[in-house]
Amino acid sequence: MTPEPWPLRHLTLRTPRLVLRPDDDEGLLELVAEAGRGVHPPEEMPFLVPWTDDIGHQTLQYYWSERAQLTPERWTVNFLVRLDGRVVGMQGLKGVNFGILREVVTGSWVGLRHQRGGIGTEMRAAVLAFAFDHLGAVRARSSAFRENTASMRVSERLGYQPDGTESHVRRGRATEDVRLLVTPEWFVRPPWTLQVEGVDACRPLLGVPAQ
Repeated sequence: MTPEPWPLRHLTLRTPRLVLRPDDDEGLLELVAEAGRGVHPPEEMPFLVPWTDDIGHQTLQYYWSERAQLTPERWTVNFLVRLDGRVVGMQGLKGVNFGILREVVTGSWVGLRHQRGGIGTEMRAAVLAFAFDHLGAVRARSSAFRENTASMRVSERLGYQPDGTESHVRRGRATEDVRLLVTPEWFVRPPWTLQVEGVDACRPLLGVPAQ
């Protein structure tokens, strides 16, 4: 019997409202369409790489390249986040030498028309619970532009602690990012239990021995 060539296609995370699955081509077309409707006010730039200034085929190519370069030593899983069956945003989870370091990094966005409803908190809580409880992560890192109050509030709600700062240039001016860190002990768990399907076959692909 031929082994499953891409076990990530069967991975599913479910919260009370959301379904998160690793990106596929059909879903990416929905994602780009949602990004085109707006991710943030045009006068703001919350991302280190200003990708929202040029949404189109480059966005698709970026996600394709992330998928193509995935190895057990360096991987990024970009979960398409669906609400009522529609893609509303993306929740990324990244690991470098995860089998040794047991550390992940998160990054995400939600379409502007779906913001301020708790979706960002719910989807980040989902991947943290997945990383800690199903992959055995011991640390999760994130960062946010200091003025990005929405992202900072999500991190605060989930138990992240400040972990220093970094200086960057956005749109030609100096800005400061706040680094954030959360561990399983600090994680403020939601009142629901994450439902996970298809994780066993994915563990070796992510540098985690199969159980």
